[in-house]
Amino acid sequence: MPAFCTVSFESCRPADCIPSMTLAPPDFLAPLLKRPVAVLGGGVSGQAVGEVLTLLGACGEVFDEKPGAGTAQIFTLAEARQHPLVIFSPGFAPGHAWLQAARAAGCTCLGELDFASLFWRGRLVAVTGTNGKTTLTEFLTHALTTAGGEAYAAGNIGFPLSRLITFRRDPDADTIAVCEVSSFQAETLRHLHADATLWTNFAEDHLERHPGLEAYFAAKWNLGAHTRPGALFAGTSVQRFAREFGRDLPPGAGVSSEGAAPDPQLEGTIFADYPQRENVLLALAWWRHEGRPAGELYGAARTFKLGRHRLTRIGEFRGVSFWNDSKATNFHAVEAALASFPGPVHLIAGGRSKGGDLSAFIRRIAGKIKHAWLIGETRTALAGHCAASRIPHTVCDTLEAAVRGAHAAAQPGDQIVLSPAFASFDMFRSYTDRGDQFEKLVSNLGTTSTFQ
Repeated sequence: MPAFCTVSFESCRPADCIPSMTLAPPDFLAPLLKRPVAVLGGGVSGQAVGEVLTLLGACGEVFDEKPGAGTAQIFTLAEARQHPLVIFSPGFAPGHAWLQAARAAGCTCLGELDFASLFWRGRLVAVTGTNGKTTLTEFLTHALTTAGGEAYAAGNIGFPLSRLITFRRDPDADTIAVCEVSSFQAETLRHLHADATLWTNFAEDHLERHPGLEAYFAAKWNLGAHTRPGALFAGTSVQRFAREFGRDLPPGAGVSSEGAAPDPQLEGTIFADYPQRENVLLALAWWRHEGRPAGELYGAARTFKLGRHRLTRIGEFRGVSFWNDSKATNFHAVEAALASFPGPVHLIAGGRSKGGDLSAFIRRIAGKIKHAWLIGETRTALAGHCAASRIPHTVCDTLEAAVRGAHAAAQPGDQIVLSPAFASFDMFRSYTDRGDQFEKLVSNLGTTSTFQ
């Protein structure tokens, strides 16, 4: 097995990150690092763990179910006994056979985020929620830096906290890691202690991983349990589900994030309307809790740019507008997107199922759809539910067929919206890849005779 001792990470260092000289493990971890560490998952998280191990002078062995250079595809009890410490990527569910083998062998098992938190010496503000957490993580980081602070976006946003550790090993006490935390990361936390947690909302999602809605809620609740007292901020829907599941939020944790009156100070920003309004309300609650001037946050809202693939109008051809909302990978996100349009739209939807009540979802959005263009693994099931709800629909084998079909059917003034409601991994590398291909297909429409 290859050791991580020769891993190079120069190519992925952000220009504004500052390396420093010291990195020491906590006492309980030090003896476990004297033998090779098993790293489960060779993707972005696993690679970032390898960088930390290199700095610690430790070696790691990568185990991944997918074939790849320098990885093993088998991790049984025999392998587990050779590795007292196992660090796993978020894709490994707690009941995964490899983690079961590790626990049976007496290994210490830590998720990547939990492992990294042992080395972060600055502050950590966690952001979670079914939707909006990436935007809120990016916005809060923008606001803090705009106000003159030092902040870094990390975690589930695509930049693991382990990677931030290798770049900023001796942060000042006021340096803030704004860390997006998924339910996959939250459910196994043992050591992370967040200085604050902003929990935007809660809705049906990830039921392919969690055995039910209450289990999904419990996974995120575990992050709240690892948050400094008095510093949990939870949106309206979180409060609603907490009551349903018999859980008591701490006093003062509730934020009225739904149904707020328009805020003149947000006019002209992406936060003027829902669903983005919810993000800024959660940010404002924490900002005021910190004793920071609200004017700083409003100023940052006016200069913040929304990330790609989040309900963005990407073009108009012959009076038909195209919208990219590829990041909408669950029902709640699609419903929020459709609510922002005054009338029914041509919806391109489908992908890999994440569980949930598909029939109820289709019934809820039926009035917002002029025609559904269905793709991916769920296209046949979606077609059945669309038929039951009398939604005009077309089953498409490819995204290109959906784009061209929707464009051919659309009339001037119509909206064509890619808002899939499902994971992308059946047809694409990621939601980013899906959105990029959509934008390319839309751009190519402009070169055809249709637009002459």
